Amino acid sequence: MASIQVRKRTNCLIIDFYYSGVRCREQTKLKDTIQNRKRLEKLLERLEATIASGNFNYDQFFPGSKNAQRFSAHSERIGKDLTQERRVVISTSDCPLFREFSEIWFAEREVEWRNSYRKGMRADIDRVLIPHFGEMVVDQITKADILSFRAKLSKVTARGKTTTLSTRRINKIFEPLRQILNEAADRFNFRTVFQGVKALKNRKTDIRPFTLDEVSLILRTVRPDYRPYYTVRFFTGMRTAEVDGLKWKYVDFERRLILVRETIVDGLEEYTKNDGSQREIRMTQMVYDALKLQEQATRSLSPYVFCNSAKKPLDHKNVTNRVWYPLLRLLGLEMRRPYHCRHTAATLWLAAGENPEWIARQMGHTTTEMLFRVYSRYVPNLTRQDGSAFERLLLQNMPNVAVFNQNDAEVHHA
Repeated sequence: MASIQVRKRTNCLIIDFYYSGVRCREQTKLKDTIQNRKRLEKLLERLEATIASGNFNYDQFFPGSKNAQRFSAHSERIGKDLTQERRVVISTSDCPLFREFSEIWFAEREVEWRNSYRKGMRADIDRVLIPHFGEMVVDQITKADILSFRAKLSKVTARGKTTTLSTRRINKIFEPLRQILNEAADRFNFRTVFQGVKALKNRKTDIRPFTLDEVSLILRTVRPDYRPYYTVRFFTGMRTAEVDGLKWKYVDFERRLILVRETIVDGLEEYTKNDGSQREIRMTQMVYDALKLQEQATRSLSPYVFCNSAKKPLDHKNVTNRVWYPLLRLLGLEMRRPYHCRHTAATLWLAAGENPEWIARQMGHTTTEMLFRVYSRYVPNLTRQDGSAFERLLLQNMPNVAVFNQNDAEVHHA
């Protein structure tokens, strides 16, 4: 039996009916009003009557519909009616449209996510995935569809840049698509189209830590009221959200520890990035002195260590644009995001010869894998080690082993 439905996103009416045992959905541009529903009800009466009499012609009822080509090899598209959308869905199953199932999936999963992750996921679904796949039935989306979509993404210019989207960004967009379609395949018993589709390989992380001389120059030149802030950033390895969310109750002067327990993302208090990010950071003397100085300025005003005049946590974007970038330009230093302060802490610890496992814990990494993968290439330059330490080790512990000489080579060849 034919029925009238409404597309929630546009509030437009949809005609839902069966023809030749196939469920068809034709979307209109008619808004959901009483008058428009009455118009479609009359259309449905004629539609059902012609289907029952065997005289139904898809092209006559829905000119320009893609469904017409499926039912008649000889049908010709004669244009698009002003009250019809060109995107039409046809399915031989009762599977939902992608936009419908994506809403179900999101509602079920959002309780698991941090606010910032939820916000990003919602934006990618609404702005990227639904406009492309929204009116397709989930079991009708093919592997070719998603590979074509990925190819199109690779040609899109990144927002605010002249370059195309990075592989990391494309993979991030594909993650909810993969999860939604895999879950739909599991629930509605069809084969997932993501079988054999791997994530694009990300380029190696490009980090540009500051040298110790550059750090010293920055801290000497920065505004005095921001000197403690950047001292903490340079010498603790804390993430931006962790520094901005730092509260006085998590600063233990007695044991000289900073307890990382909360973050601030988009103005909202959140749990840390993951469980491994919950950690205790050892204060150096410089960090201790900086926090003691900051204590005099803000402890009585706000629960947050670093706050603005309204006693709220700092807006890192505002600070970056007003303080950080102007400072780098003034000093003639390469423009880098403040996040490179974290990279700087890691490379300086490595250069000083600190235990990699200790450094990983300070950074909030559960293993040393990321530490060596991202930062190890900076160690030789910073410590001026080029393999000579191993050479000295051999000479010191194996002094009786003769060095090969020309006579040895002659004996060997004889």
